Amino acid sequence: MKKMENKVSFYNTLTRKVEPFVPNEDGKVAMYTCGPTVYHYAHIGNLRSYIMEDLLEKALRYVGYDVKRVMNITDVGHLSSDADTGEDKMLKGAKREHKTVMEIARFYTDAFFSDCGKLNIKTPDVVEPATNCISEFIHMIDTLIKKDYAYESGGNIYFDTSKLDEYYVFSSQSEKELLVGVRDDVDEDANKRNKSDFVLWFTKSKFDDQELKWDSPWGVGYPGWHIECSCISMKHLGEYMDIHCGGVDNIFPHHTNEIAQSESYLGHKWCNYWFHVHHLNDKSGKMSKSKGDFLTVSLLESKGYDPIVYRLFCLQSHYRKPLEFSYEVLDNMGAAYDKLVKKIGTLDRDGEVDKTKFDSYREKFEAALCDDLNSSMAITVLYDMLKDDMPDATKYALAESFDEVLSLNLTTAHAAREADNGVDAELESYVLARIEERKAAKKAKDFAQADAIRNELLEKGIVLEDTREGVKWKKA
Repeated sequence: MKKMENKVSFYNTLTRKVEPFVPNEDGKVAMYTCGPTVYHYAHIGNLRSYIMEDLLEKALRYVGYDVKRVMNITDVGHLSSDADTGEDKMLKGAKREHKTVMEIARFYTDAFFSDCGKLNIKTPDVVEPATNCISEFIHMIDTLIKKDYAYESGGNIYFDTSKLDEYYVFSSQSEKELLVGVRDDVDEDANKRNKSDFVLWFTKSKFDDQELKWDSPWGVGYPGWHIECSCISMKHLGEYMDIHCGGVDNIFPHHTNEIAQSESYLGHKWCNYWFHVHHLNDKSGKMSKSKGDFLTVSLLESKGYDPIVYRLFCLQSHYRKPLEFSYEVLDNMGAAYDKLVKKIGTLDRDGEVDKTKFDSYREKFEAALCDDLNSSMAITVLYDMLKDDMPDATKYALAESFDEVLSLNLTTAHAAREADNGVDAELESYVLARIEERKAAKKAKDFAQADAIRNELLEKGIVLEDTREGVKWKKA
């Protein structure tokens, strides 16, 4: 294992400050990511969180940590309000498409991982659907009842938040202020002893056609949403976790409730670091499936965008800042990406790597990542490296190294595009040489020669286009 010379620091929502990361076990990281509720396609706002969590995992691996990352798939228990009210999201998806809940779950789980693949998001080491862990949920709930942290009321099992010395662990805000962050309206539940109590197990569903139910000591029913992540993480990572990730909209009530039930069950602190990614907005505000139309990776592809350009768009902004999406910005990002991968793709890979230069730039790149996951600065290091006066082979080796974290296809995209366009390296070299000759002819005011070169290339099926950024070419 590589010696960890750089100490990773990032913002810990629990302590509300940027602090050095120190795992429970030296060199090893237990990391958990809240996964999707698979009732619909993930929109690109959802995927921003997964991109930045992917970046964090890869950065940790890059500086030498051994990371085990676990993610759940929510295929039961998540209602349309995060406060355990409203319609079941999975049932809602099944009704919409006239399919069974499990058919919906399988289809949208596959769609989610397909989108992740297009964005170069690494699949976690463990992916566990909630429906695989019903026995674990029942065991934890039964233990919480026996420890007097949970109670039965109106046919449901609730966690009793009044038993905690501190429930709102993430914020000093009031309960009323925190409820503003909960998605959808919060209906009053008369069965609760306290307004902040939450459901661990539903045993009296208000949905007559609820498909997924299981036997339990409290009757036939199904788990509440919040219990999932606690049990799945403990199943695969044990009683102590290093990093728990999610979007900022998970902070309350979901992650707040996870801490409440997990630490009451375990009797000790559960997770030391909480990593949250801010919203992606459009001009009308935060992106949400509830608005109706929403942006997906497939929609971006249908408009001609490479999904990796969206990844670059996300990496150019800090994970703790809201990011506003527009097609204009994505167009600019696409143009910048094209230039970047072409520059890297045309580097001469032959020759020795300058180890001093390589180590210097790798250190700068690591320092940017370790500074609260400053992905924008890491990309600046990449650009600075490409401008530096060093052998092409060193630049190529560094681009390849940086891409272990950035995952932007830096060393493969240009060749892949050439192959798709039927352009080989020999043809490109010839065309670029002729473009330079034409440029020299125009500078010498030999316009007849310049036109002759253009026409010669056109006869070979090559179209030239003069733009502000220079001459562009493509196969006719």
